[in-house]
Amino acid sequence: MRQKRIKNATIPNLLSLGIIMDRKLINLNQEKKVFLEIGSGKGQFISSMAMDHPNDIFIGVERNKDVIYRLAQKKQELNIDNLIMIMDDAMYLLDYLGESKVDTIQLNFSDPWPKARHHKRRLTYNDKLILYKKLLKPHGKIIVRTDHRDFFLDSLDYFNQSNFSINYINLDLAPSKYMTEYEVKKRIAGPIFEFSAEMTEYESL
Repeated sequence: MRQKRIKNATIPNLLSLGIIMDRKLINLNQEKKVFLEIGSGKGQFISSMAMDHPNDIFIGVERNKDVIYRLAQKKQELNIDNLIMIMDDAMYLLDYLGESKVDTIQLNFSDPWPKARHHKRRLTYNDKLILYKKLLKPHGKIIVRTDHRDFFLDSLDYFNQSNFSINYINLDLAPSKYMTEYEVKKRIAGPIFEFSAEMTEYESL
């Protein structure tokens, strides 16, 4: 769905709100748990998580400037100081994180790209898993949540073919405090699917 353009979502305003878009290394405290959400949308999920876990570090990645502007507004209004916002494509995350590693990667309602010829664009496709291995700490995990059954089943196959161990599957996820804006709307249409996978082989840079 096309996002509404926001007049105030200009580059100067985004920068003033603390959104990072220059591909330079971010200094992360590796003694803390680091949680990365790719495709943060308007930020309801990650902002709630960050507020409830103030001793952990949260990184929200979103490439749509109008959408990440909403996340930045939430961070400012709620005075969240443990949330880092990056406006860029996930493929460039190593430029920001370098050798820093994350404990968890969350993929919430990623674009399912349902047509077979577009499957390589999926955030769970095999080439993306190679990137995630470089971002995760040893035994780090990825959590995938979606309302698209075919995307869910295909993603399970991608992970099973890689060096990940599926350790949790839920075919009808119950509502919780931590839901995206999209999830709240889509729950009336059918079940929400989720699985968690742990990296079983560490891949260094």
